[in-house]
Amino acid sequence: MLLEVRHLAASYDGVPALHDVSFTVGEGEVVTIIGSNGAGKTTTIRTISGQLRPDRGEILFRGTRIDGLPAHRIAEMGIAHVPEGRRLFNRLTVLENLLVGSYTRRARAEEDAMLERVFTLFPRLKERANQRAGTLSGGEQQMLAIGRGLMLQPVILMLDEPSLGLAPMLVDEIFNTIRQIAREGMTILLVEQNVRESLELSDRAYVLQTGTTVAEGTGAELLESEMVRRAYLGL
Repeated sequence: MLLEVRHLAASYDGVPALHDVSFTVGEGEVVTIIGSNGAGKTTTIRTISGQLRPDRGEILFRGTRIDGLPAHRIAEMGIAHVPEGRRLFNRLTVLENLLVGSYTRRARAEEDAMLERVFTLFPRLKERANQRAGTLSGGEQQMLAIGRGLMLQPVILMLDEPSLGLAPMLVDEIFNTIRQIAREGMTILLVEQNVRESLELSDRAYVLQTGTTVAEGTGAELLESEMVRRAYLGL
């Protein structure tokens, strides 16, 4: 298994945020974590990427424990984190933001090829390569955030709420791009409140409630789940 999270618990300044989160991600899979605000989705991603130290539990990447490692070491191993809110360098150009993503030795060696790949996925970024990131639209900024994550040449791409705050047309565009990246073989861990769209593209998915994994299944199974339909789809 590529990524294994076992009985993860974490907190902020002593306030528990995760109590018992467990899931797996296999090579080439798209796995989604769904849940309401405050369920622990973002905290889970931040703990995997090394931005938050777990209180207990284990995180294994290719069979090696990574919980407790610094964030830069986890990134060097091939785990890219595209955070909620994009976190771009607004005063830097599109191109400069992308090049920030290729900071590991492995990524720098393939920088030109990855840049071409990102510009193929997002032609608008190529058109705006010398434009400051802060002047882009919300959809273009999200494309840039995903592109910067890809510049790391990751083994697994973790996307935290990539559709947040976008107009419906742009949401469709972002999800179509995620599908394209997945078709090319990228392993994706997706955190999303857009439940229907994310489950439709997922191989498997997990439901978090108050920091605990409460359900799992294929994307199709969870779309038919009475609990998911009632709690997250309004059906």
